[in-house]
Amino acid sequence: MLVEFRVKNFRSLRDEQTLSLVASKDKTLQDTHTLATGLKAAPSLLRSAVVYGANASGKSNLIKALQYMRGVVIESAGLAPGQTFDRLQPFRLDAESAKKPTEFEVTFILTDEGGEKVRYQYGFAMTSQRIVREHLLVYKAFKPQRWFERHLDAETGKDVYDFGSGLKGPKNLWEGATRPNALFLSMAVQLNSEALRPVFDWFAHQLVIVNEISPLAPQVSVQMLKQNEQRKVMCDFLTAADISIADIDVVTRKVVGHTLQFDLTTGRREEGLTEQEIDEIKVRHVTEQGEAVFDLMDESSGTRNLLFLSGPVLDILSKGLTLVVDELDTSLHTHLVQTLVRLFHRLDVNTGGAQLLFTTHDTSLLDAYGLFRRDQVWFVEKKKDQSSELYSLLDFSPRKNEALERGYLQGRYGAVPMISGLIGVTH
Repeated sequence: MLVEFRVKNFRSLRDEQTLSLVASKDKTLQDTHTLATGLKAAPSLLRSAVVYGANASGKSNLIKALQYMRGVVIESAGLAPGQTFDRLQPFRLDAESAKKPTEFEVTFILTDEGGEKVRYQYGFAMTSQRIVREHLLVYKAFKPQRWFERHLDAETGKDVYDFGSGLKGPKNLWEGATRPNALFLSMAVQLNSEALRPVFDWFAHQLVIVNEISPLAPQVSVQMLKQNEQRKVMCDFLTAADISIADIDVVTRKVVGHTLQFDLTTGRREEGLTEQEIDEIKVRHVTEQGEAVFDLMDESSGTRNLLFLSGPVLDILSKGLTLVVDELDTSLHTHLVQTLVRLFHRLDVNTGGAQLLFTTHDTSLLDAYGLFRRDQVWFVEKKKDQSSELYSLLDFSPRKNEALERGYLQGRYGAVPMISGLIGVTH
């Protein structure tokens, strides 16, 4: 379960920004919209949260920051010596920030083998050349255990490590194997650290991010459609979303493709034929007047998006994962977005403690009955110096019956586009 995410000096997120999924003390919709943790520091977490902001405000950068952190955790142990992080982008609109490291930190909760909830606080700072700091705190009790801390000694140019007694295993071996451009966490797990494996696995398997960099792949839904029980669940979901689909079939057929091989030594070119399997989705619609089967491409983009989203969402709900989506409302009607969000609030569906974090421009969600508590709503605003600021709706202490959509569109909470400078347009 995601508790908190911090980022500093990543793209437009120059100053430290903190997104917290710790629920406030508000009792509104507590049973359905929050998760009890049993921990004093964070007694309950939010099952979902939404982020609003104008175009180019930086809300997508918030998702990309978490995605970049995840990528470094998963991939850094496999980098070649001296390989740089070319895609790292600190805030570049002032000379000082451009030279400073980018910082990430995430806090999450896992259940250990004994059924106890354990809170992990893991973070690191990095430049395009190397990791400059890294740390892991583990809260098996209220007081944290510092399992390890690493920092770059500016004078010697070497990493200095400080290990706590809570981390078991050949720490010196892991330290010696960790290159400057690799995370200690990632390298230790590659060298079979069982103690650190749950932290790595949270990033690799329990955090699912969907955006323009990592678009939704249809394979999960296609594989689920091949299983009768899973196909029925997906069809029921689409029917509940008012999509008039009676059934969906996956037809696998073999096609012949051409292959071309070219030998650079001899200059010989060889052509051949190869047989491969492809999956085609067929959708059956039934009305009182009759029925018909259509190819998937005959359906609207909204229906296709919902179909490809439904498989992963149902899988995430059953496994209790954390789903992060940039612009969830793309090609989806507002009622369909509401349906997806409400699935995370349904105790009979979300039995594993799954969470949803997403960005959107759909302001109608703000006043949808019972959809959000006030602590679930966040905003991102671009300031005059082009840096982005993340803040909560709670900062404005709105009344419980306040018309949030109207207030947001009127600029009461900020994070709206300023268009008064356009010719012929008044704000």
